[in-house]
Amino acid sequence: YFLDKADKYDSRDVERLQQDDKWVENYLIWRHDIVDDTLKMIDESFQWRKEYTVNDLSESVLPKWLFEIGALFLHGYDKEGYKLFWFKVKHHTRDPKQQLDKKKLVAFWLEHYAKRDHGKPLTVVFDMAETGISHIDLDFVRFIVNCFTDYYPNFLTKIVIFEMPWIMNAAFKIVKGWLGPDAISMLKFTNKSDVQEYISAEYLPPHMGGTDSFKYSYPPLVDDDFQTPLCENGPITSEDEHESKEEIDADTKEAGELNETQSLNQKKMNSIEQISKSEETDKTEIKPKNAKKALTTFKGPLLHISPAEELYFGSKETGEKKCLIVLTNVTKNVVAFKVRTTAPEKYRVKPSNSSCEPGTSLDIIVSLHGGFAASLQDRFLIMAAEMDQASGAGVPELTQFWKEVPRTKVMEHRLRCHVIESSKPSSLTLKDNAFNNPAKTNEDLHIQLTHLLQINRGLEEQMRRCLWFQQLSVVLSLLSVTVAAFCFYLAYAQRS
Repeated sequence: YFLDKADKYDSRDVERLQQDDKWVENYLIWRHDIVDDTLKMIDESFQWRKEYTVNDLSESVLPKWLFEIGALFLHGYDKEGYKLFWFKVKHHTRDPKQQLDKKKLVAFWLEHYAKRDHGKPLTVVFDMAETGISHIDLDFVRFIVNCFTDYYPNFLTKIVIFEMPWIMNAAFKIVKGWLGPDAISMLKFTNKSDVQEYISAEYLPPHMGGTDSFKYSYPPLVDDDFQTPLCENGPITSEDEHESKEEIDADTKEAGELNETQSLNQKKMNSIEQISKSEETDKTEIKPKNAKKALTTFKGPLLHISPAEELYFGSKETGEKKCLIVLTNVTKNVVAFKVRTTAPEKYRVKPSNSSCEPGTSLDIIVSLHGGFAASLQDRFLIMAAEMDQASGAGVPELTQFWKEVPRTKVMEHRLRCHVIESSKPSSLTLKDNAFNNPAKTNEDLHIQLTHLLQINRGLEEQMRRCLWFQQLSVVLSLLSVTVAAFCFYLAYAQRS
């Protein structure tokens, strides 16, 4: 289908569609698994991507002043951990001559984020404070709407509209007409009193009732404010002296077990990959201390990183404060790495600035300290770069190396935090505690789920039989009452 229209598309998009199952899945999800609608959306979005040269958009091809005014940027996270895409409406003015460049700026930011964070959905914030009728630009708004409804599938979680002036109500009725029912349900009209239902104060500016001191400026591009965490490659700080030697020894023993488990599972996955190339994602099952989860592996050009996307911490109630990151050097050179976080006051990372020998794995322990609890908004950034074999790997050499290494040679990978609210077992826990057993594979889980479905079908059959007997009983009861009434009637008639 798409090869027949190859001249209308960018060949890079066609190639990606053939290789990226997640992209195809997002199109299907956004069009409710209706194949004809999905194909139509792919066709329209691919033609648009070629028209706007989306794959080639960069800072150098867009006017610098567009970045400087700060009308569009990515910053912070909502309460569900989704990235915030800000539209500062007061900085936007209608100008037909600038319209195409402004639309390309929207596409630039969306594409920039999609490549950086693997297409994780966004929350869009329209900050309409200090705006009026001069800022209404329905053509531009319609383009933004089209980006999420037609061009970027399954890329939107919600649209938070802050302090929309009453004078814009009529214009927004028109906008609602462009949105489908799914998108309309995502609209959240807010003001200073209720915006924190969706975004916490730490990522809201003061005029929205928040405490975020962030001030937009360019260059460089706005990104997460990653900083070096506490205790970088050094001794335990006084704040962590309550941690006993037994706990540290347990961590060391556990790290060894994790390495052994990961190695066994890696061999298992290699044999599976030889049998079926379609299963390309490693499913390494390693056992963090408190949250035993099946973890995927991110395969980077320099390092393989487990887990691939999320670090699991507990809430204040569960008290789970530690997790593990495993780095595996897949190059023939020493790889230097750094770990940074958006919440350096919360975390201790050991080690956070070191190196990994060729073909070896290294454990990084990430722990909360003090009375802090993990948050969905917290992020970690792992930076890695190959070192010259002649270079040393001490602290001075690493410091100098990071000052000199070109940004283009640095691999970056981001990890989100996941907070486990309760450690209590669910009423629907799988038999044999499947999630806690590292030996369980996807096939084992499939068998367990199939077993549950069979039990469920059996219960449904029993319920149907019970309902049938109940209905039969009611009919027989009514029949008995009718016969009795008829008998009474006959007896009464004979007496008369």
